[in-house]
Amino acid sequence: MDYSAESQELDREILDIINAWHQHGAELKQGEFNDLALRLFDYQLRYNAPYARYCEHLGVTRDAFPASWEAIPAVPAPAFKEATLATFDVRDAALTFETSGTTDGRPGRHHLETPALYDAALLGGFDRFMLADRAALRYFNCVPNPREVPHSSLGYMMKRVAEERGDGKTGWYLRDGELLFERLKSDLQDLVAAHQPVCLAATAFALVHVLDAMEGEELRVLLPPGSRIMETGGFKGRSRMVSRDALYERTYDRFGVNPEAIVAEYGMTELASQYYDRAPAGAMLAQRRKIAPPWLRARVVGPDRRTLAKGEIGSILHVDLANRSSCIAIQTEDLGVQYDDGLVLIGRDVDVEPRGCSLEAEDLRA
Repeated sequence: MDYSAESQELDREILDIINAWHQHGAELKQGEFNDLALRLFDYQLRYNAPYARYCEHLGVTRDAFPASWEAIPAVPAPAFKEATLATFDVRDAALTFETSGTTDGRPGRHHLETPALYDAALLGGFDRFMLADRAALRYFNCVPNPREVPHSSLGYMMKRVAEERGDGKTGWYLRDGELLFERLKSDLQDLVAAHQPVCLAATAFALVHVLDAMEGEELRVLLPPGSRIMETGGFKGRSRMVSRDALYERTYDRFGVNPEAIVAEYGMTELASQYYDRAPAGAMLAQRRKIAPPWLRARVVGPDRRTLAKGEIGSILHVDLANRSSCIAIQTEDLGVQYDDGLVLIGRDVDVEPRGCSLEAEDLRA
């Protein structure tokens, strides 16, 4: 089987899993996930040369192959700045997403051969976690506008959601990184007058600025019933940070929404899939867990990359079957705790680079 046929066959298999969960809630058994993850890893060893060199440096090859998906080497997320981590010629990429590059000015690039897996994973997760009631919402986005920032994965995400699930009218309220508050305020007030429920999607940093401006004007906008707010994180590299408890308390106060109507999304440029908060009615913020769709799994690991026991804090490592054309396993700079009912995000380990990133940079670039 040549590269094209093998890639298309893997895509069909992964899409079947995504669509079965999206449409019917079908779960993926551990053995089925393990089998497909290992086959996908074998495929990436053959077609993604920098990743194969990185794995060989760690002693993992097709001749010394892992027995479980948990033993698949995860490339550190900053490695996407060091090498072109793809199974195909990226000049033919259907999508290229860039990291912000806030740490050292260099963006990382995640190239996707086809939009099919990304779009299916995106809409599947959004429908299940944000639109379980199938509400027809208007989308107001305090995230990068894809017209201005075409390589923002978050901007692309909300553009696709608005196109596929919105009411035909979409607002964008960031320009050159600045909040267009007066426009947002006017549009929100029009929306309230029309009794149109909205999904306000905002990075945590942008949401802080919205709330600052509203509080400065002593403004409250009570959103129509059925509205919801999606907070996407985003304090990385910022001089000002606000706790989620304080952020959400201010959000309740200014927008009049129920606590369960605010949902945190957790994703990253290097992944094709996203996690969402499980926010049952009456649940305290500390009780919320990040929930993944069945084709995305997380490990919380120690410095030796071994999985830690439930309840222990460690680095978060993701295994995403939708990353068919890049790297299946990504180790992040985020810290978290795994429980039986999901993942808790603790924050970012700002002092320690994921193990191996600088050590194997030369191998990745070779």
